[in-house]
Amino acid sequence: MSKITVPDSSLHATLMKRATYFSVATATLLIAIKAGAWWLSGSLTVLASLVDSCMDATASILNMLAVRYSLKSADDDHKFGHGKAEALAGLGQALFIAGSAVFLLINAVGRLAKPTPLTCIGVGLGVMTFAIVITMLLLSYQRYVVKITDSSAIRADSLHYASDLLTNLATIMALFFANFGILIMDPLLALAIALYISYSAWEIGIESIHLLMDHELPDEMREIICRIATKQASVLGVHDLRTRKSGRIHMIQLHLELDDQMPLIEAHAIAKSVERQIQTHFPQADIIIHQDPINLVDRSAQKDGTNH
Repeated sequence: MSKITVPDSSLHATLMKRATYFSVATATLLIAIKAGAWWLSGSLTVLASLVDSCMDATASILNMLAVRYSLKSADDDHKFGHGKAEALAGLGQALFIAGSAVFLLINAVGRLAKPTPLTCIGVGLGVMTFAIVITMLLLSYQRYVVKITDSSAIRADSLHYASDLLTNLATIMALFFANFGILIMDPLLALAIALYISYSAWEIGIESIHLLMDHELPDEMREIICRIATKQASVLGVHDLRTRKSGRIHMIQLHLELDDQMPLIEAHAIAKSVERQIQTHFPQADIIIHQDPINLVDRSAQKDGTNH
């Protein structure tokens, strides 16, 4: 049996920490300017966007703390590392986002029954346009970090900021219609935003639950692992492939079937070769390979019996 563990990359850790800092800073800035815009305009969709940003700030702070914890090295109490803290952060984000959706639904229904005129629409439009620009900059950086690190926590954070982008666009539409006296669009768009936020919370929550429950890696990834292992000339087969993900680390375990007459040192070299090739496809991976001895005479006899 042999094992390779890839240590945390300092570059990955730096990128993930910066992404969380930028996220908290962006949410704080947006809360300040949206609060001013709502106070001046009285728009429900501006309030919806403000509430969403408040939830974002709380979720982003929790995410920042969870990411820092997940990057800690393995210790005696957590020999597989602390990567699942990312999934816990994602689950917390889903709950916060779902709570904001419920708040918006209640307010949207009330405003539908009693539409309210809006004021200072120009201020609201300017603020929401600024919010869109800031959010797009944050999303661009977050997606770059996700591409490099494959962090589930940053991916979840990016998903709810993507929903913010839609919220801001809907807010601008509501303010535009209100400028022409069409007040009903404000609560209707707030209602649509709430439904979309609920969907985002569902997506984040399901992904986090899969990670916490050690869901298998996608079939295409498992097929790649099997192909790499079986293309070795001396490997007779592969079985008991088990995979999961913990934070950014892919956990991969499998059994290699080898000739029972093969010297131990040769079997070990083959397992190491398979590990290295798997590692090239999954750099952030913890790989364990067990070598199973197979009697070629018995296997040949079994095949002959099956043929007859």
